Amino acid sequence: MQKSALLEELSTPYAVPAEAVTFYRENGYVKLKNVLSAEAIAYYGEIITDLVFKLNKLTKPMEERTTYEKAFLQIMNLWREDETAKEFVFSKRLAQIAADLMEVEGVRLYHDQALYKEPSGGITPWHADQFYWPLASPKTVTVWIPLQATPLEMGPLAFAEKSQLVEIGRDVEISDESEALMQQSLTQFNLNETPFDLGEVSYHAGWLFHRAGANVSNSPRKVMTMIYMDKDQQIMAPKNSYQKADWETWLASAPVGSTPESALNPILFSHS
Repeated sequence: MQKSALLEELSTPYAVPAEAVTFYRENGYVKLKNVLSAEAIAYYGEIITDLVFKLNKLTKPMEERTTYEKAFLQIMNLWREDETAKEFVFSKRLAQIAADLMEVEGVRLYHDQALYKEPSGGITPWHADQFYWPLASPKTVTVWIPLQATPLEMGPLAFAEKSQLVEIGRDVEISDESEALMQQSLTQFNLNETPFDLGEVSYHAGWLFHRAGANVSNSPRKVMTMIYMDKDQQIMAPKNSYQKADWETWLASAPVGSTPESALNPILFSHS
C-alpha cells in the first residue's frame, strides 16, 4: 500500500454503529473490529517499535523489576519524537471514534504511549487510568491498538464492565495492592477478557477498571495507545503526586479551571 493510501486511511471516517455507542455508554468500553488495515498496522508498527527500543531506558533483568516495571515497557508522547509516529497519533479516524463514543463535539490529545509487554512480562494489575489525571470531567477515553493479533497468552486488555459507574478504588495506584483489592471488589462486575484480532482496537473510559494478563508467549505484545479528552475538558487541582506530575508534564502546568489549550494538547477531531 502506498503512503498516500495509508494517510487516507488514517483520516477516513469510521462509521461507529449506534449499538457500539450504547454499549460504550453502559459498559465503559467497546471493542471494534477492522478499524485499521494490516498494512497500516505493519507500517506504523515498525516505526513505533523502533522508537520504543531507541527510547526505552528500562534495561534491568525481569527478576529485578517491580510489578509495574514487569508489566510493560512504557514510552510516552512518541508524536513529539518522530513525524511518522505523529501521523498515526494524530489520526482523525481514531480521534473521531473517540468523540463519537464519548458523545462530545470534539477531542484533544492528552498524550500517547506505547506499551510493550515483553515475553515473560508480568500482569498489568487492575487500575483506572484517571487516578493519574488532573482532569475534572470523566469524558476521557483511551484507544488500545495491538500491533499484532493478540491471543490470550499474550495478555490482551481485560475490562470490568460498568465499573466506571462506581467510585470504588479511585484512590489506588497500579500495584500488587490494587490487584488484590480490586480482585476482591470487582467480583460484582462481568469480566470481558477476549483475544484481539489484527485490526481490532478497544476504547475504554478513564474511570473503567481494566487489567492485562502476563505475556506467556515467545513474542512481545506490542501496543500503541492514545488518550483523548473532551475538547472542553477542564484541568482540576491535582489530588495526588501523580496528578501533579501529569499536570506539569502533559498539561504544561496550565491554570486550574482552564481548558488545556497548549501545543501539548491539540484538538485532533471536531464535528464543527
